[in-house]
Amino acid sequence: MLNFVGLSLVVLISAVGAATIERVEYDYYKYHPMPEITNWMDLIVRDYPDVVSIITYGKTYEDRNIKLLKIGVNTGEKKKAIWMDCGIHAREWISPAFCQYFVRQILQAYKTDPKMEEMMKNLDFYVTPVLNIDGYIYSWKDNTTRLWRKNRSPGPGNCTCYGTDLNRNFDVNWGTLGISFNCCSNIYCGRKPTSEHEAQAVTYFVGTRKDDFLCFLTIHSYGQLLLVSYGHPNVTAPNYKELMDVGLAAAEAIRKVHGMNYTVGTSPDILYSHSGTSQDWAQMLGIPLTYTFELRDKGQYGFELPEEQIQPACEEAYSGALHIITYAHDKTFNGAVATAAATLWTMVLAVGVTSTTLM
Repeated sequence: MLNFVGLSLVVLISAVGAATIERVEYDYYKYHPMPEITNWMDLIVRDYPDVVSIITYGKTYEDRNIKLLKIGVNTGEKKKAIWMDCGIHAREWISPAFCQYFVRQILQAYKTDPKMEEMMKNLDFYVTPVLNIDGYIYSWKDNTTRLWRKNRSPGPGNCTCYGTDLNRNFDVNWGTLGISFNCCSNIYCGRKPTSEHEAQAVTYFVGTRKDDFLCFLTIHSYGQLLLVSYGHPNVTAPNYKELMDVGLAAAEAIRKVHGMNYTVGTSPDILYSHSGTSQDWAQMLGIPLTYTFELRDKGQYGFELPEEQIQPACEEAYSGALHIITYAHDKTFNGAVATAAATLWTMVLAVGVTSTTLM
C-alpha cells in the first residue's frame, strides 16, 4: 500500500511538474505553428478559467474551426467589448505573435494592476490569434509558401489559382480601389462581398454585437503604421479628428518604449487606397475606434521579421493598443477624463512593460 501511495505521489508530482514546465517554457518570443497556438489557447483557459473562455465562431474554407479567446470578468450583465484579430494575412507571422503576447500581458496585469482589473470588469476582450488559419498553416509548409498572403479557397470557374485576400472581401466599398479581379493576384477581392468563410464569420459575430464594441483592432505587418478609416480617398470617417488624436497619442506611447516611430493616418494619405477591409467595414458598422496596426519593420526584413525582434515589436505595440483601449474605456465609463487617464496609464506601462516575466 505504501509503495502504491508513494508511486502515485511521484506520478502526481511528475504530472504537476510537467504542467509547470509547459507553462514556463511557452516562448512568446518565437513564431509558433498553428497546432502550438491551438494548444496555447487551451492552456490559457486552463490557467485562467475564471476570466477566459474559447468561442468557436466559424469555419474556414478547409473546415477548420475559427476560435477566439473571450477575456473578462463574468459580471452577469451585458458588457462593452474590444475586438482584436491577428493573422488575417498568412505571411504576417508577427501578427499572431502579438495577439498571444497581448493576451499574456492583460492577464498578468489583471492580477496586479487595479486599472486592468477595472477594465476586465467593464469590458470583454475578444481576441482571435489567427483568423486566416488555412493560409497560416500553408505559409508554414515550406520555403516556397512562406510568403503566402490569402486564404485557401479555390478560384472561380476555370481559374487554377487559390485564395482570396480576406482584407479585400468585406462589404464596404467592395471591389472599387486597391483590389484585383484576377484570381491569381495577391489582392483578389473574391467573387462578391463577404464570399469567404472567414469574412462571413467576422461579419456575423461582430455584426450581431455591433453596439457592444468600442474598439476594432486588426493587426498586420509591416510598415510601422496606424491606419484610420477610410481606405477610400472620397470617404471620411465622421470621427476622423478623434481617430487621429487617439492614434497620434498611441504612436507616442509606442515611441516611448523602444524609440520606434509609427506614422498615423488614412491609408490613402500614408500608404495606398484600398477597399473591402475589415477595419473600414467595422467603422461603417458604427464601431467608433477602428485601427489597423502595421507592425515592424519598414522593409528591411518585411514579412520575415527575425524572432529576436518579436519581443520589442510586441512590447511597443502593446503600449499603443493599450492607449486606444484605455481611451475607449475611460470615455465610456469615466467621461471627460479619458484622454488624460489613457495617456498617464500608458506612460506607466511603457516604463514597466519590459520588466514582465514569462507566464
